[in-house]
Amino acid sequence: MAATSEEGDESEFPPVIELNVGGVFYTTSHATLTKESNSLLAQLFGGPLSGGPYRDSKGKFFVDRDGVLFRYILDYLRDQRIVLPENFHERRRLRHEAEYFNLPGLIAKLDSIPAANSPSSLIANAFHTALPGAPTAPPGYIIIGYRGTFAFGRDGLADVKFRKLTRILVSGRVNLCREVFGETLNESRDPDRGSDCRYSARFFLKHNFLEQAFDNLQEAGFRCVAAAGSGTSCGGVGEPMKPGMDSEENRWNHYNEFVFTRP
Repeated sequence: MAATSEEGDESEFPPVIELNVGGVFYTTSHATLTKESNSLLAQLFGGPLSGGPYRDSKGKFFVDRDGVLFRYILDYLRDQRIVLPENFHERRRLRHEAEYFNLPGLIAKLDSIPAANSPSSLIANAFHTALPGAPTAPPGYIIIGYRGTFAFGRDGLADVKFRKLTRILVSGRVNLCREVFGETLNESRDPDRGSDCRYSARFFLKHNFLEQAFDNLQEAGFRCVAAAGSGTSCGGVGEPMKPGMDSEENRWNHYNEFVFTRP
């Protein structure tokens, strides 16, 4: 009898589920995933283990959807509520995810929230701003950093070079970063989902256009007050390449940071 029970346990999902959703990892309960009986998640995880989703190389159940937006799917399943950050600009995409997972309750809640750029929202914001004594935008600091190099032309264009950025890093208070960069802010490497008033140095942007980041900051009322940069990896003219350097571009690696503030 014990053997039979053990075999039955092996055919069922564990009470705690580890997920890989589009490359973003989550840990949640089996009860949460199956709370909405008609949802796609309940279909995937409500039956036998053998009929569930595929596992990745680390044994996590893989779901091929938007990993960042899935956090809101889980939030809704946990307590049937949805709380979106200020200046959330991906409501349409989140609604699409709710449709995919067949969560009509979440769809109804999203439809009841005015869009950030809807006429009613813009009028309300304008009226609120015009009120005497209305609170102004919160002050704070945001630091932008990037590691880059210079790429050189090929095939007779050796004197042509342009800047290459691998990633633009963002550090500051979470609510300020979300306000300024909106949907261009990538939070996938920030594991802490606590208070928006906390600070994080784990954000980066989904694009590599430094000028676009500067435009976002300027439009939000921030001004650059300080900057610092490293020298390039190359030395003086004629000096040999440093150990480990295997290309001309690597000679020109550098790192820059810019401090922005809104008083």
